[in-house]
Amino acid sequence: MSVWDTYDVEDKIKEVLSEIKYPSNPEHHFGTPFITAYQLAIELDKRYPYIAQQLGYKIGGRGTDEKNSLSQYLAQQLSQRIKSGKISDIEGAFITNSNLKDIIFDYNGEKIPSSLTKSQYDLSMYRLIK
Repeated sequence: MSVWDTYDVEDKIKEVLSEIKYPSNPEHHFGTPFITAYQLAIELDKRYPYIAQQLGYKIGGRGTDEKNSLSQYLAQQLSQRIKSGKISDIEGAFITNSNLKDIIFDYNGEKIPSSLTKSQYDLSMYRLIK
């Protein structure tokens, strides 16, 4: 059985996404904010570090010299499952790299720069469909 299935990763992602705080105006027509694959990976690793350990992945980011990362794994799995219809209550989107210099995430004081900025790939982000 896969790590995804063994550890109910989809349910854990939905748990994280369900706890995303609304903007200052919860009635705003934009709805719930998106979180990036990096933010999702960070939050999952805080709550369930054994998932990344089982996969043998770090969060990711520029300068890690790792081919695979937890953020990449989550983005890939979500993309495939959303496209196939296996997941229908999570929405994916991209933020473009156009005119973007850098995005840096903070994980317990560790700065994690996105490896996707200044690349040919846009950064994926997700939210629950309500």
